[in-house]
Amino acid sequence: MKKLFVFLSTIFCFSLLVPSQKVSAEEMANACKSAYLMDYDSGTVLYERKAEEHLPIASMCKIMTLLLCFESVDNGSISLDQTITVSERAASMGGSQVYLESGGAYQIGNLLESIIVCSANDSCVAMAEVVAGSESLFVDRMNERAKELGANDTLFSNCTGLPKETQYSCAKDVALMLRELLRHPKYYEYSKIRTDTFQHPGDRVTEITNTNRLLRSYDGCDSGKTGFTNQAGFCLAASAKRGNMRVISVTIGSPDSTSRFEAHKELLDYAFANYTNKIVVDSEHPLQDKVAVSGGKQEYAAVKAERNSYVFGKKGEKEEITKELRLSPVKAPVEAGDVVGQVIVYRNQIETDTVNLVAVETVEAATIWDNYKKAAGMWAF
Repeated sequence: MKKLFVFLSTIFCFSLLVPSQKVSAEEMANACKSAYLMDYDSGTVLYERKAEEHLPIASMCKIMTLLLCFESVDNGSISLDQTITVSERAASMGGSQVYLESGGAYQIGNLLESIIVCSANDSCVAMAEVVAGSESLFVDRMNERAKELGANDTLFSNCTGLPKETQYSCAKDVALMLRELLRHPKYYEYSKIRTDTFQHPGDRVTEITNTNRLLRSYDGCDSGKTGFTNQAGFCLAASAKRGNMRVISVTIGSPDSTSRFEAHKELLDYAFANYTNKIVVDSEHPLQDKVAVSGGKQEYAAVKAERNSYVFGKKGEKEEITKELRLSPVKAPVEAGDVVGQVIVYRNQIETDTVNLVAVETVEAATIWDNYKKAAGMWAF
């Protein structure tokens, strides 16, 4: 594996070359400034190169902007169908934009789509103002959230990624931010869109196109964010899922657009070819064991895992996977979905995951008549 990593470090960010053309290893290694490859579920690092180096990341900054927006949707502060009025400042933003009208009314869901699909800077500022009151206050939140995620090599100065001397991030931190964004199911409603029509007040429309070419060219890719400035070069954070396994890849500073997409194909291909995510706790089916219920109309209730649990590892490696079931008697009434225990997963005798066990069925409390019939049955002869 180390030999493969050395090989990857020289080719994963390269321009498409004519087979007979010779390029030195040093030129190929310097084609991209940094990279990071990780498993989504476990956070296992599969490859990294200068992954903590402070660099401009261009529009990949919008990953954090989107994260704060979707978290605001989830906590009820804003809603996707809510209509807001765009400020003059937001409408005047340069760079990639969707050409919002100052004073125009737009739905939040449409603004988020324009950020995800066409990297609209004007929509970013409009959303920052509605979420936090101003872009500067929103940027404060971005930096606070980065620290909470453990993204300690990141400093934001705006919500768009437009060049500014004081801001930077790194490949590792971008992966952490994208990983958190991917936890929001509503994000995927927009991330898979390739082209769409953005509606302005009145009859004016803007055609928007997703700049992430991997959506069209790589099997399983369903999300990500491109970025480009002269300072940052060509950047990309992407995620692809095949079967039970989702992978996140990040590159910063590729010399051209083609090389960044080819680099990610190499990284993602390596992950899917060499690693697997085995399901060890299945949430779809009840366990054979049941939880004892005291004072209920029935003595036991069926249980199942609250979520799936996976063990990520290299294909072909033999590992010892054990599970410990912890079920304690519960008292009726019990509602379906109530937590009634836990299952602990061990990998080579090391605890790797804890999953709640929940009741599959509702057990009502026994009435006096139920207890009478039960007692009568015990004494029948």
